[in-house]
Amino acid sequence: MREAPPPSPTPFRAALSGPNSGPLPGSGRSSGPGRRAVLGAGLAAAAGLAVAGCAPPDALLTSRTRLRQWNLFAGGDGNRMIEMHDAYQAEHPGVDFRATTFTWGAPFYTKVAMGAAGGRGADIATVHISRLESLAPGRLLDPIDPAILAEAGIDDTVVLPNIWEKCFFDGQLYAIPIDTHVLIQYYNLDVCREAGVLDADDRLVEVSGLDDYLDLLREIQGVTGAYGLSLDTWNPWSNFWALYRQQDGDIVFGEDDYEMDDDKALAAMEVLYRLSEEGLSPRHSRDADTAANLVNARAGLMIHGNWEIPTLEAAGTNFSATQFPAVFGNHRTRGDSHCYVFPHQRDRDPERTRAAVEYAAWMLRNSLTWARGGHIPAYQPVVESAEYDALQPQAEYREAAENVQFEPQAWFSGSAGRLQDEAAGPLTTLHQGTQTPEQALDQLKRIIRDLLTVPSPV
Repeated sequence: MREAPPPSPTPFRAALSGPNSGPLPGSGRSSGPGRRAVLGAGLAAAAGLAVAGCAPPDALLTSRTRLRQWNLFAGGDGNRMIEMHDAYQAEHPGVDFRATTFTWGAPFYTKVAMGAAGGRGADIATVHISRLESLAPGRLLDPIDPAILAEAGIDDTVVLPNIWEKCFFDGQLYAIPIDTHVLIQYYNLDVCREAGVLDADDRLVEVSGLDDYLDLLREIQGVTGAYGLSLDTWNPWSNFWALYRQQDGDIVFGEDDYEMDDDKALAAMEVLYRLSEEGLSPRHSRDADTAANLVNARAGLMIHGNWEIPTLEAAGTNFSATQFPAVFGNHRTRGDSHCYVFPHQRDRDPERTRAAVEYAAWMLRNSLTWARGGHIPAYQPVVESAEYDALQPQAEYREAAENVQFEPQAWFSGSAGRLQDEAAGPLTTLHQGTQTPEQALDQLKRIIRDLLTVPSPV
């Protein structure tokens, strides 16, 4: 329901002295219902609107600036976001701030799109920057004024260029980046020390190229007796994309066709196939199993998102982390950025919009709290601070933000997108050993062709 404006004072005055009012006892003056009855009716109406979620009470009962935020953070991320929001509210008593968390993935993006389509989106929402195009900037998202954002201290001088450029669509700014979250490589210090693959500073030795990397895994496997590397074999798209991009592979989507380098895709798939076929990584590893292999020393290395740091800390694991392995000679890695956007509103209020910008800027300036969960802050003064240097192992992989590889632009691409979900089918078979890389590539290409025939839902 669209937010209703506060009621005009005119009907209230008419109720007290309208033409249909009867005489007051003991006087010849006319009046309407008694003051208590009128106030009671008004408060009852306001309460009814509050229950219905139509919300004039925010304007009626407080003089503070109203600010509503939607996000998709649960678990450890959600706890840190609550901590940051509590601090923000303590410093901004003049803002009536309320944040709502929705279910991660498709349900959240559906909620954002539906609210924006009706012109009644939240004042500010958190999305993945890879989903920017799918949210139809200009229709479902309102542009952000770079001048107002710069006044709040956020511009291209405090954000990495490769992240900042992703915030624009058709020359207009639509996103404010919060972080970079990427695939990194974790290592169990106890296992790797016993395997002799740590240097004098207790850091994992640097290797480059597939053969050297496989040799490293074999050395570690000799200690664990199980695997050298643990990785998610049920959602392998991100690993595939990192390996494909390390070779400069790209996918370019057209209206009804696409371009893809088959040889480079096959080389990336061959790596996934060999890891499981040679027993260096599991054939089946899903969700919590992946981290458990590192925690329980069944693997010495793990490839996973940097958001897994709280999981390993909670388990008491002696670990550190570094960038995604240089299997093809560089550390490019699949990643994304959480960012703030302005869902479309029919009548965007300038005061609330400025409050949304100032809120986003405050969150970026205070993102050291966010970094403790593993994400690399987008705000470079935080990343370059002494406090961040002291964060371990976060400071060890901060360069991964410069090596992040976003997914190709399409409505079905990006985090929680259909491409990720549907590509899992053929790529999982590589780990299971039920298809060759050539067969898996054929299946992946069929999936992409089918997705191109599906019209964008927005």
